[in-house]
Amino acid sequence: MNNSIRTNTGVSCAVVVMSCAALLHGAEARAQTAATGAAYPTKTVRIIVATAAGGGTDFIARLLAQKLTETLGQQVIVENRAGGGSTLGIEAGIRAAPDGHTFNLVTPSYSINPSLYNIKFDPVNEFTPVILVARGPLVAVVHPSVPAKTLRDLIALAKSRPDQIVYGSAGQGTIVHLANALFLHRAGIQMVHVPYKGGAPALTDLMAGQISLVFATPQTGLPQVKAGRIRALAVTTGKRIAAEPGIPTIAEAGVPGYDVSNWHALIGPRGLPRAVVERMNGEITRIIRSKEMEDRLRGDGVSPAGGTPEALHDQILKEITLWRGVVKAADIKIQ
Repeated sequence: MNNSIRTNTGVSCAVVVMSCAALLHGAEARAQTAATGAAYPTKTVRIIVATAAGGGTDFIARLLAQKLTETLGQQVIVENRAGGGSTLGIEAGIRAAPDGHTFNLVTPSYSINPSLYNIKFDPVNEFTPVILVARGPLVAVVHPSVPAKTLRDLIALAKSRPDQIVYGSAGQGTIVHLANALFLHRAGIQMVHVPYKGGAPALTDLMAGQISLVFATPQTGLPQVKAGRIRALAVTTGKRIAAEPGIPTIAEAGVPGYDVSNWHALIGPRGLPRAVVERMNGEITRIIRSKEMEDRLRGDGVSPAGGTPEALHDQILKEITLWRGVVKAADIKIQ
């Protein structure tokens, strides 16, 4: 028995059914292609930076945006949204549609702010980690008049002169402040904190002898060390830096287990599709592994990082707990 019935046009229903099936299969294939991120992105991608233009985070974001524009086939722009200790810009990114067209480039302030500000989002559950882009140390530097040639000397000096040594920071609640506060807590010493409106004025006063200690970024501190204006005692990361291998880590120099980095990471809103996460992670991994990008990042005092979204998630959660303890122990409050 022939199950095909011919129509007036001479086309069998079987052929029609086959054509419909093919159309359905094509639609499913296109939907699957879109779901896997092959059609992504479909419009301009924003990277929100929660600080003013011109800083280190803005510099890295613009490097990424330039390279991602070339590889993604859509324009990638940087949007600066400063204010509220960086909470306003982060909230704007967190609240964006989870379609892969809005991201935040965040720093350790993302992990610090929940302990200092009344933030309006859940920093643990309302974000999607993408990739750790870069990380770098801070450098503990002192004025040459400070009678301490090593970090151990400084710790001994501080114990003999409690609350007499003054250290400066880039501002209340910044990673520079918290890294120093953690050092004091772990070393069991006390110093007087003077917050500045940025790292540059703190370093200026250090060179003038107005304060004794600053945890500076390598790109601002090391040139002054080489010029003999200040003295480097240690770096905050768990490993020495390639640029100055003679400078020990804080862990080596008297505070075992100390390891703090100044990092930059890309995150998105909660619910970001896995395919988008994998696409962005892969593209950025290739970008930061290039010789050109590595050289430019090192010029800004950081090194390429990379890694999985899961590793970034674990790091952020670990640091939220770490800084909460430091803020409580040092009774740090934003005024």
